[in-house]
Amino acid sequence: MQAPSIVFVGGGNMASALIGGLLRSGQAAPSVAVVEPLAEQRARLEQQFGVRTLAAADASLGGAAQWVWAVKPQVFGDAAAACAGRTAGALHLSVMAGIRCDAIARATGAARIVRSMPNTPALIGQGIAGLYATPAVSAAERAQVEALLAPTGRTLWVGQEADLDAVTALSGSGPAYVFYFIEAMLQAAQDMGLDAAQGRALALATFAGATELARQSDEPVALLRERVTSKGGTTYAALTSMEADGVKAALVKAVRAAQRRAKELGEAG
Repeated sequence: MQAPSIVFVGGGNMASALIGGLLRSGQAAPSVAVVEPLAEQRARLEQQFGVRTLAAADASLGGAAQWVWAVKPQVFGDAAAACAGRTAGALHLSVMAGIRCDAIARATGAARIVRSMPNTPALIGQGIAGLYATPAVSAAERAQVEALLAPTGRTLWVGQEADLDAVTALSGSGPAYVFYFIEAMLQAAQDMGLDAAQGRALALATFAGATELARQSDEPVALLRERVTSKGGTTYAALTSMEADGVKAALVKAVRAAQRRAKELGEAG
């Protein structure tokens, strides 16, 4: 049996996205192992990717050069304890929310740790992940992590681990804010007499198009907004109503609340 070069602890959606990308980029399936306690998940991973799966870590994983932690934060302690003694010399990548590098170091004995805060569009290759590396991680290892995450979308390095709380609040939780706003637009569409399919098509195309326009433009987003807004016109009426209701201030407040909660979770972990 070939010893794995990379071990995933947890075999859910994010791990699957990363494993699929690895294999498409040329990684050999036998060099990947996945520790996943659920038999149904293990069967799916074996069938879909041809990788080796284990219900629990064992001595065969000791030589792995890289470990990817993709379990729910609340089970990390138990998962790491089961791998004790096999992980200290490896490079570690965490895609868990709220578990800080010092906690990962204590649990694994490792010094080379990269924390990643991805978001759900990673599942279709359109995500963005904030990354932080401990000082022991080399430039080559940073590049290795970037290559691993490349199939899920873009990456953005931050200089201090505390910045990941802001990343969590902005882009990690951010898709939910977008979906929330789309929900409101869909409700308004139906209130105005459009059917559900029409409202969905218009709202989704508008979000996608506006986002792409902002991405491709070198101009400030505020200027793009102003160009759509003629004083006394329909857009002006809508934005004036939002300002009167404090929508922008409420959104900023909400994102800051998410940042504070991310910090609390990290301190608790």
